[in-house]
Amino acid sequence: MLLSACGTVKVQPLTDTEVRQQAALDRQAAFANVPPVTGKLTMDEAVARALKYNLDRRTRLMEEALAMNQLDTANLDMLPRVMANAGYTWRDSDLITRSVDSVTGQPSLANPYISSERSRPAYNLGTTWNLLDFGLSYYGAKQSASRVGIAAERRRKAMHVLIQDVRSAFWRTVSAQTLRDDVRSTIALAEAALSDARKVEAERLRSPVDTLRYQRQLLENLRLLESIEQELASGRVELAALINVPQDAQFEVQEPADSADPSLLEVTGQQLEEMAVTRNADLREHFYNTRIALDETRRTMARLFPNLSFNYDLRYDADKYLINNHWNEAGLHLSYNLMNLFTGPAAKRLADAGVKLADQRRVAAQMTVVTQVHLSRLQYQIAYRQYLRADQIWQADAKIAEHVKNREAAEAQSKLEQVANSTTAILSLLRRYQSLAQLQGAGSRMQATIGLEPTLGSVTELSLEQLTREVGTSLRNWNKALNQPAESAAPAAAPAAK
Repeated sequence: MLLSACGTVKVQPLTDTEVRQQAALDRQAAFANVPPVTGKLTMDEAVARALKYNLDRRTRLMEEALAMNQLDTANLDMLPRVMANAGYTWRDSDLITRSVDSVTGQPSLANPYISSERSRPAYNLGTTWNLLDFGLSYYGAKQSASRVGIAAERRRKAMHVLIQDVRSAFWRTVSAQTLRDDVRSTIALAEAALSDARKVEAERLRSPVDTLRYQRQLLENLRLLESIEQELASGRVELAALINVPQDAQFEVQEPADSADPSLLEVTGQQLEEMAVTRNADLREHFYNTRIALDETRRTMARLFPNLSFNYDLRYDADKYLINNHWNEAGLHLSYNLMNLFTGPAAKRLADAGVKLADQRRVAAQMTVVTQVHLSRLQYQIAYRQYLRADQIWQADAKIAEHVKNREAAEAQSKLEQVANSTTAILSLLRRYQSLAQLQGAGSRMQATIGLEPTLGSVTELSLEQLTREVGTSLRNWNKALNQPAESAAPAAAPAAK
């Protein structure tokens, strides 16, 4: 009663100091052992850093490790139980018993006798093995093994999404880095032209309507340039979060040489379908779920069988009234729950319904994956054509900008025309990079849909330099993998690239 009274738990709200201290420790843990970016960041290094240091990916790896530990625990559940007991008993009076004659039923003439000590220790060491528990633990271990596969497929899917996000954010960072100086210089030129226009309006050197129209066009260009500057700023922030570097870290990116790859369009939809059926992470997860449902049916059937148990104990009792203080004891028991005759059919129907549901989900998932394959291929085709068109427009605007620059040297244009042409050139280059980012995203989505991923060793054991080289080699060899047969392209083991 005293311990219960002292064990009352009260609400203890978090304090701001505790939250700040824990947040500081979490930030230190997040960036621990993460080397800073030195030199220009390449696409290969960005993907390698994301695979090695991204916090969400670390969480997926821990989930897979947890599933492996659960499998180890499930395997140990199949072993016999070995129990060691030690106890001490005490009573305040002797255990005194009487006896009666088994024939007459009359009390025995002998005096009452003491059959055990008031206090004594007792020990025993025994093992117990239960056939029903073994069967249930066996099928439970098989389900845990399937859940390990599910955790591996979810890790693969997270890796596909991570690579897709890194590539998209990287190209937006490239566009921001390329256009940053041009945007700022054009904004400064537009603001200077706007200031001159306001002076002209104040001095009434030109028609007020013409001056206001001139200012409005400048303001429209300024608004467009400022929106471009704001849009470009988000790419670097997202890339820093994906590769897990502090937001205040200063780094530059290096634009890849092979930006657009038309060879993906040479692969037929049938080839992509065959590869997606064997490699797609979502679809493979549904196959594991079907296994789990089938094992659950077998667990249900195992519960309907009689239970056979065996036990063997080594016992010792210090009671001085016992003649044999040491003895061994063995037992064999057979039992059956008669209620299984009534509940068994309903449980079997429930398990069969779970299998049918898992099968239906797998069929629906396969049709969804096939649809995603064709949609991603179509999106890549459209994105590639849009990129080519945006590149042609940018090249035309670049030539116009060159002519405008020559006219500027001859002072044959106004500041409004100069700002407008510069804005148009910047916008064309921005749209080119946006189309390129969309093209890279469409390619990443197609590769994620068919389950194509870098062939890597252990991410935790490889150094950043080694991982960067392997990532670069794998990314460049993806197109070769697309031309392989579906059987040879299938993943050898789900827990790869940890």
